[in-house]
Parts: sequence; C-alpha cells; structure tokens
Amino acid sequence: MATVTAPAPRVSLPGVLKHRSVAKLALLALAAAVLVPLANAQWASGSWPAALTVDLTEPLGRASDWIIDNRDSHPLFLYGFGYVSNAVVLCVRAVYLVLLAAGWAGVTVAAALIAWRVAGVRLAAGTAVAFLACGLLGMWIPTMQTLALMVVAVLVSVAVGAVLGLAAGLSDRMDRILRPVLDTMQVLPAFAYLLPVVLIFGIGVPAAVLATVVYAAPPMARLTSLGLRGADKEVLEAVESLGATARQRLLTARIPLARKDLLLGLNQTIMMALSMAVIASVIGAGGLGDRVYQALASVDVGAALAAGIPIVLLAVVLDRVTGAAGDGDGDPGAGTRRGGLSRRAGWAAALAATVVVAVAVRLAGRLDWPDAWTLNIAEPVNRAVDWMTDHLYSGVPVIGGTADWAGHFTTWVLDPLRDGLQGLPWWSVLLIVAALAWVIGTWRTALTAVLAMAAIGVLGVWKPSLDTLSQVLAAVAVTLVLGFATGIAAARSDRFERLLRPVLDVFQTMPQFVYLIPVVALFGVGRAPAVAAAVVYALPAVVRITAQGLRQVDPAALESARSLGASSGQQIRQVQLPLARPALLLALNQGVVLVLAVVIIGGLVGGGALGYDVVFGLAQGDLATGLVAGAAIVCLGLMLDRVTQPTERRTKKGA
Repeated sequence: MATVTAPAPRVSLPGVLKHRSVAKLALLALAAAVLVPLANAQWASGSWPAALTVDLTEPLGRASDWIIDNRDSHPLFLYGFGYVSNAVVLCVRAVYLVLLAAGWAGVTVAAALIAWRVAGVRLAAGTAVAFLACGLLGMWIPTMQTLALMVVAVLVSVAVGAVLGLAAGLSDRMDRILRPVLDTMQVLPAFAYLLPVVLIFGIGVPAAVLATVVYAAPPMARLTSLGLRGADKEVLEAVESLGATARQRLLTARIPLARKDLLLGLNQTIMMALSMAVIASVIGAGGLGDRVYQALASVDVGAALAAGIPIVLLAVVLDRVTGAAGDGDGDPGAGTRRGGLSRRAGWAAALAATVVVAVAVRLAGRLDWPDAWTLNIAEPVNRAVDWMTDHLYSGVPVIGGTADWAGHFTTWVLDPLRDGLQGLPWWSVLLIVAALAWVIGTWRTALTAVLAMAAIGVLGVWKPSLDTLSQVLAAVAVTLVLGFATGIAAARSDRFERLLRPVLDVFQTMPQFVYLIPVVALFGVGRAPAVAAAVVYALPAVVRITAQGLRQVDPAALESARSLGASSGQQIRQVQLPLARPALLLALNQGVVLVLAVVIIGGLVGGGALGYDVVFGLAQGDLATGLVAGAAIVCLGLMLDRVTQPTERRTKKGA
C-alpha cells in the first residue's frame, strides 16, 4: 500500500506581496534602488540643491512695493479693496460705539438676557458673571473691542459659509469643487491666513476681520452642506408630493430639518472667529489679543493673564450658549411660564429691559466701568512668577525645576530630532514621506504629500521647515502617549469620564493664543514651551476622539473576549484598540493638525523656525520673508495631513 505524504506548506514571495502595504513598499523600494544612487551622485552633500531653489525675495519685494505705492491711487484699491476696507471699518466702529453707548451695565444685562432666552437661567447667571469679571480685571474696553470685531466677523462668516454650504448641499458638482478647498483651508494654521490679507489690506482692523472670515467660514459651509444633504428623504418626498417648488422645499423642509447642524456650524464659527480675532492682534486688531501679545513680548505674565482670563470667559460663555441652542437645551418657552408672556413678547421684554438699563446708566453718568471696581492681578501674578523663577525653575531636589525639564527636553529630544532630520539627505526625506503617505492612502495621496514637501525646498526654507517639523513630531508623540492613555482610562471608567468632561470642555474652548501664557510662566521662552503649549492645546481632541472610538466598539466583541477569559489589558490590546483603529487614526490626524497650529504660534515665545519667520515678517513689514514662511507652513500642513489621513481606494472589487 502506497504511503501518501502530505505536501509541505509553501511560503511564496508573491503571497506576501498580496498584502497591499507590503506591495506598495516593495514597489517604492524598487524605485528607490534605481533613483537613490542617481540622486546621491548628483547631490552628494544631501542638503537641498541651490539649483532647485527659487528665490522669491525680489519679486515679492517688488509686488509689496507696488501695492504700497498704489494703495491710495490704483482703481483696484480705490474702487475694490478700498470699499471693502471702509465697509469693514465702519461696521466694526458702529458695533463698538453701540456697545460703548450701552455702557457696562447695558451690555452685561443684554448678554445675560440673551443667554436666558436661548439657554436658561443658569447660563444667564454665568454670562453675567463672565462680563462682570472682564470689568473687574480692568479689561472692559479691550473686551468690547474684541466683541465688536467678532460680531462683524461672525456675521460675515456665517453669511459666506451659509451660501457656500447651500451651494454644496444642493449641487453635487459644487460639493466636489468645494470639498478640496475646504479640506485645505481646514488644515492651514491660523497664522497662514494673516499674510495674504496684510499684503492687500495692510495692518489694521480690515485685515484682521477678513482673515477671521476666511478662517471661520469653512465650518459653517461644511455643516450647512452636511445638514442639507442629511435631511430626511421621506419628509422631502412628502413635501414634494404636495406640489411644493424647489424653493418651498428648501425653506419649509430642508432648512428646518438641518437646524441642528446649522446651529452647530454657528457654534464652531463663533469659536474659530474668537480664536482668530485674538491671533489677529499681531496685525493690528487691537482688543484683548493685543494686550496678550504686548504682554508676552515683554514677558509680563501677569498682564498676559489679566487679558487671557476674559478671552477664556468669552469663549466658554459663547460656546455654552450657542451649544445649548443647537442641542435644544435652552428654554424657549420660558417666557410663557413666567408671567404668561409669549416667546416673542419675552424677547421684546428683554430688549426693553436692556434699553431701560442702558438709559439709566447714561443718565447716571456711569457708562464706563468704575476704576474703583478694578482688581489688579498683574502684580501678584508677577510676584508669584518671580517666586517660581527663584524656587521652581531650577535647583529643586530630586525632580529638578521646570526650566531644567525644558532644558533637558530640548537637549535630549528636540535637538537630536532636529539635527537628525536636517542631517538626512533631502531625497531620503521625500522618500520617507512618499512611503508613509502611500502605505495609508493612494498614489495620489503620496504624490500630493511629496509635492508639498518638495515645494518647501523650492521656496528655500528647507532647514527651518525641518526644525518646525521636529517640534511637531515631538509634540505629537507626547500628545499621543498622554491622549491615548487618558482616552483609554475615560473609556473604561464612567466616573473618570464625567470628571474629565468639564476640564476638556474648558480646554477645547480656549483660543490658541491663551495657551502660551501658562507655559511662559512655567518654562520661560524657547522651543520647549512652544511644544508644551501645542501638547496642551491638542490633548483634549485626542482624548475625546480616542474615548469615543473605544466606547463605540461592538459590545458583543467585548463580551466574547470576556467569556474566553481575557483580562482588561487583553481586551484593550486585542479587541478595543484594533476595532477602534479608524478613530485612533482620526485622533492622530487631528493631533498633528492642532499641534502644528500652536507650534507656529510658538514663534512668539521663542519657538523659532517658520513661526519666527512669520512673526518677523509681520512685525518688520518684510512681507517676502513672511509670505515665504507662510507658504511653507501651508505645504507642511498639507503634507502632514496627507501622511496621517487614511484614504480608502475604491475599486470595482471593493478593495
């Protein structure tokens, strides 16, 4: 009887290459084997070749000089940009004068009554306390300046965003056209918006308002389009069956059904407008941001904190009130239960109360906040900072001081990372970018990332960009370690999640500028404080996305793991983390984008690199330096977004 021998299992190379990522890397390695020797022979030094660099200093300088020379005479400025600039100035001034005419009591009462009608009594009381705190800190006038700028910027942003969102929501073609534009605008750091508007409108309020509009309009456009496209199809079919026209369907069905998305868009637009209005202080916006900017420039932490607290209070109040309106948590029928007033009569009563209070304070001559009611916190804060400098910055036994931590982080992490990136041959950096982008995306993703990185070299800012990239990578690594650990803890414990929620809410509503204040107080100035501010700014988003992704894992999968005897650690490692991979990748992407935004602003506190070039260009009027650095920031942001944003390739087989 013949013996039958089972065939030995075969491990073939083509079988390994069937894995998409491995196949991509193999093709890339094959291309590198051919191209790298050629690149090394042509450019042996490894630094970006001067022959591939385009010097834009002269043409940008000529363009800047032409704009400055013709700003008061050329028809483009007289009858185009000039009218826009004058209209913005008039609108902001009109709102500011109305706020001043209402007086501190009138504005506080008006804000509290609006919050009451929209969100209820508790938020009304919180709003009143927030506005009174602005006055107590001696920041009433700067607060009104920032509020006037915001009112105009938000109204224009909402109008522009709603129109774009309406077009994208009703037309597939417009949606395809606008989507890449909005994607690009969403990844750009706020500083990048300042440069083009300064070139056209110069330093001042018009440039600040228009930069804010460009920055704040995309969320409104996106959420308007999302709300219109997500309207209940059965309701739309029912309205259409009644003979309604397209316009009637839009006004009576689509827009009412999209109300929640529209109010969420308003909330996001307001928060981004406040953040940008504060940052725009570096181009002459004035207000609270200017006070923070001037204080940081002179390392006056007390004055910076006195201006930063009102910014945070405004952010929290605006976020809560608009968020409550969007969630339907307010009490729109409050007027009916309070004295039998209808909803419209309730608003009329609130307006009447505001007018009465405003007239009363004007007749009493109390429009301005009384100096006797001002609390000076700058001096005690600066004394506390001086004490920290003497006792906590260095020399603390065992753990060392905060300055020691910053110095060690710079010496052991930031410097080696920067030197390592700058020491790599330029073509190897492009190869690494291509590999990362292609593995998680498509060849189009890789091509976009490589072209964006190559454009940085062409602009002649290769080394400063790698310096900025080193800070971003270090900050992202710290953010992900802390964010994933905290997110896992929040997902595993309901109690910890409840305790963490208000902290994350406050941190997420704070404008980027404000994060620089505590890190300067703790660490002084330099690259490490810029990284610390970026970590604190990006951490809430990473924690929230991670916790939400882990909580949405199929309970049946967890129950199966428990029934097989898996421990808590095994459930996290083998079930939750693999199934929550899309959420974790989204957390990575958002962390990178948010970190980049603050690392650039870190140029104000010694972060150097591209952030310093932008600040220097704006401060010295050197638009060539500022614009080149701004363009490099755009390219760096686009590259990082593509490298960290998975893209599914759709084929007929569903691969």
